[in-house]
Amino acid sequence: MTDLFDEKSKGWDADKTVKTLSSAIGSLILEKVPLNNQMNVMDFGAGTGLISSHVAPLVNNIVAVDISEAMLTKLVSKPALQGKVKAVCQDILEAPLGEQFDLIMSAMALHHIESTQALIRVFSEHLKPGSMIALADLDKEDGSFHPAGTEGIFHHGFERHELQNILEKNGFKAIHFFTAYTVVKGENKFPVFLVVAQKS
Repeated sequence: MTDLFDEKSKGWDADKTVKTLSSAIGSLILEKVPLNNQMNVMDFGAGTGLISSHVAPLVNNIVAVDISEAMLTKLVSKPALQGKVKAVCQDILEAPLGEQFDLIMSAMALHHIESTQALIRVFSEHLKPGSMIALADLDKEDGSFHPAGTEGIFHHGFERHELQNILEKNGFKAIHFFTAYTVVKGENKFPVFLVVAQKS
């Protein structure tokens, strides 16, 4: 399978928008999710570990899941994450991890997955009862967030109420949406939400 992020990984952490957005999402997760040093966490679509970097000091461990080998190579090279974060290059929709977590977090990965319904179901299967998700992605947009022809984009953002319905159908409750950040590109503004919910 072609690694769509092979080239992007090289300058990913230096991208100002990526850094600012990751910082905003990471900070909001710390604010809205009660973390503790016993928690085992999955970071889905972990990339180079920008969100994991926020959370790692406060939890037991993180399994960083991504299908981009190049992005995960960047992640495991970071001294602050060594011994705390394990990288797994795997498609969990095809091959589940066989373990359950206290929290699944994800930043800007949902729009890369074709079936949101299937993904949320897989998240639920990877969570202990009473555990949480914290998922960030774009609000519904007109398709101009990514350059035309960008590969691997299945959704131009999400309607919050539609995502809430999918979460409820998969056994999530106490669902709360927050606006984490608004990306400005020229004349266009792209709000990014964080949804926090608990598995029943």
